[in-house]
Amino acid sequence: MTTIKQQPSLVRLVLLLATLAAVVLYLAKPPPIERARMLAYSPSQIRESRLKPENTGRVLPVRAAFVILVRNSELHELRATVRQLEDQFNQRHHYPYVFLNNEPFTDEFKLHMEWATSGDCHFGLVPYDHWSMPLWVDRVRAKWAMAMMGSRVPYGDSESYRKMCRYESGFFFRHPLLADFDYYWRVEPGVEFTCSIPYDPFQYMVDNGKLYGFTISVREFPLTVRTLWSTTNAFRAAYPEYIAPNNTLRWLTTSTGGYNMCHFWSNFEIGSLAFLRSPQYTAYFGFLDRAGGFFLERWGDAPVHSLAVAMFLDKSQVHYFDLGYYHKPFQNCPTDPDFNEHHCFCNANRSMIHNEDSCTSAWLAL
Repeated sequence: MTTIKQQPSLVRLVLLLATLAAVVLYLAKPPPIERARMLAYSPSQIRESRLKPENTGRVLPVRAAFVILVRNSELHELRATVRQLEDQFNQRHHYPYVFLNNEPFTDEFKLHMEWATSGDCHFGLVPYDHWSMPLWVDRVRAKWAMAMMGSRVPYGDSESYRKMCRYESGFFFRHPLLADFDYYWRVEPGVEFTCSIPYDPFQYMVDNGKLYGFTISVREFPLTVRTLWSTTNAFRAAYPEYIAPNNTLRWLTTSTGGYNMCHFWSNFEIGSLAFLRSPQYTAYFGFLDRAGGFFLERWGDAPVHSLAVAMFLDKSQVHYFDLGYYHKPFQNCPTDPDFNEHHCFCNANRSMIHNEDSCTSAWLAL
């Protein structure tokens, strides 16, 4: 029998449970307004190309483009990055740019990028289904996981960061604006290109049969990928025919067969779009996506790309680009003294390859 003294506690418990239930119902329901907005965008907001008259009739040696996922608020960071990229490389080659955003680009953004670049500019909107939490992911569990991860790792509580990682892992290469290209060079706002690039990396990839190129490698935060390796092993068991005979899985495994957290830092990568569109890669991404780890944990596109490269490509198809590149807090700076003196403004002694968390020396030793 409930006493009078017990009733206030019981009432508080009921109110607490009701509040929790309301929060759960709210979090479990994906916001429909995002999809509604997508349907309301004009064609020019969804996709627009600004072609430069001086590039009319120009035939590029490689069907390639810079691909940049960026927000309107990052305009000025990107202006600085693009100007460096132009000065160090692209003003001599005029490769086009594909800018992608989960919101429509502003006219100001488009105008500034058009001014800053020598290549044609293409502006595209990311489809809602590519930038959302899929229906098969338990939204309540995902929100709880984000709250528990919190500030223990960078972007631990960020849903938008997880959407970005999922998008870069499995969707950017499917955008219609990339349909006519064979290779991509990923660029991010705020990065620096600290050396001139006297050759064409795209042409190097084609001439030497390379399908993936990187410049920095580092170790992942274990908390963010707790089940990525076991899920990957489940994929390997289900699709043994996809694993390359001369794969490089040994680069990222420990002596006991676990994952050592090594990965290519994907904020710089030059790669083959055919590889990302291949049956093995799309099957792998689909397998991971259904497992839900992009949201239930915080699987990054860098370890996903790296595991795929290690499984599906021959060692000879992967290249280390010893270019001058900085993305806070790490940099790659060429160690050749003569090249550094005449082409760079970076300190080779601070290059990531000397850091104990770098995996590049181990890669080069394979």
